[in-house]
Amino acid sequence: MRPLKLLKLFFVLSVLTSCAHMNPSAIALDGIASDDHEALVQHYENLAREAKIKLQENKKVLEAYEARPYYYGRQGLDLQSHTSANIRAYEKLLRENLGYADSHKKMAIKQTSNQVNKAEAKLSHDLIIENEEYSGYKGL
Repeated sequence: MRPLKLLKLFFVLSVLTSCAHMNPSAIALDGIASDDHEALVQHYENLAREAKIKLQENKKVLEAYEARPYYYGRQGLDLQSHTSANIRAYEKLLRENLGYADSHKKMAIKQTSNQVNKAEAKLSHDLIIENEEYSGYKGL
């Protein structure tokens, strides 16, 4: 009885560990580093562009279903509702990807301004050191 319980426990633990999700922030998208916000903006804008194209295609298909429902017979309503669901899904995907792109644009702007501020701080620190050397004052 005891080996059977251990075997069951091992099986359950192996299934749980195989189904565990990795940290999504640690996973790079298409080889893009998580701190390369400009590349992430491009990635999400490309995804949004693809979603917009598929959204337009599905809208055209839905218009065809609505214009001539008698062509499609009984399956027409199923096709129509399926296409409507696809349209809702692509609209949601488009909104999400544009939101991600917008937030990464803001992060990229903030990141570049931080780099400029750090460069200015280093430059002013270097000027202070040079001025102290010329004035004859040697800091502790």
